[in-house]
Amino acid sequence: MSSAARSLLLLSGPNLNLFGSRQPEIYGTATLDDMVELARGVAAGSGWELRHLQSNHEGVLIDAIHEARGTTAAIVINAGAFTHYAWALHDALSTYDGVVVELHVSNPAARESWRHVSVISSVATAVIAGAGVLGYDLAVRAAVGLADARGARAEPALPSTASPDPA
Repeated sequence: MSSAARSLLLLSGPNLNLFGSRQPEIYGTATLDDMVELARGVAAGSGWELRHLQSNHEGVLIDAIHEARGTTAAIVINAGAFTHYAWALHDALSTYDGVVVELHVSNPAARESWRHVSVISSVATAVIAGAGVLGYDLAVRAAVGLADARGARAEPALPSTASPDPA
């Protein structure tokens, strides 16, 4: 995988800028900056660059996904409430050919029924949910590992099972 492709885009949706003060009983007291720095450190430790964008506006996130096409190997997205109804995000992610990891600090399946549906999961490579701040670590590790595995597919992944040439 080229060094240019060893980049990851971390997208944060609406209201995530309020982490640390918004419903700490659900989301904890860590700020979004804390979570991004954790993710950036994990990425850097794997030799990857991480770029982060937070927006309360769906179109800004869609534009970022479009810009990542062909230039970024993986996207980790915590779409916040957009997860449950933003079909335009789904459509944008469906045009992206890299790894997509859907991320949630809380476990949506253990919350209100309207949070049980994700319009993003069907276009995500993996989903990390309910691990709190640790989810950022896990999501970046998953994105890097999955993207590295995709890059390695061009080379033989397993040793040949054929018998050695007797000659």
